[in-house]
Amino acid sequence: MKSSKEPLFAGMEVLFIRHSPDRRAKVGADKMAAKAAEVAGSTDPFLFLFTVFVLAVFVGFYVVWSVTPALHSPLMSVTNAISSVIIVGALIAAGPGDLSFSKVMGFLAVALASVNIFGGFIVTQRMLAMFKKKERK
Repeated sequence: MKSSKEPLFAGMEVLFIRHSPDRRAKVGADKMAAKAAEVAGSTDPFLFLFTVFVLAVFVGFYVVWSVTPALHSPLMSVTNAISSVIIVGALIAAGPGDLSFSKVMGFLAVALASVNIFGGFIVTQRMLAMFKKKERK
């Protein structure tokens, strides 16, 4: 069996075995995945999370503003359901244990998510009341 060295990317070299194209693709994919994991691991966690936050803000903005007015009530209900999932994670973070920064932040997350959920349901109820027919006297 003959083998040769071929550059993959960024100065990496991979030893490819020429007997099977599938084997060649698998070796290349494995090496690229390893390099991607290495690069991702060296990224600052704050910068990564901040980037995710900024992207979520843009996606949320475009999703909310592209919804027709008739669908705002179901959208509110879905966001309330998402807040319910968030509050479960916040309860886990604020669980029993020593008083630390993460516990305080978990408690604040529980409080703010609770306000969001109950306020969202009140607003949804008012919006749905606008669609009901008024009773005549």
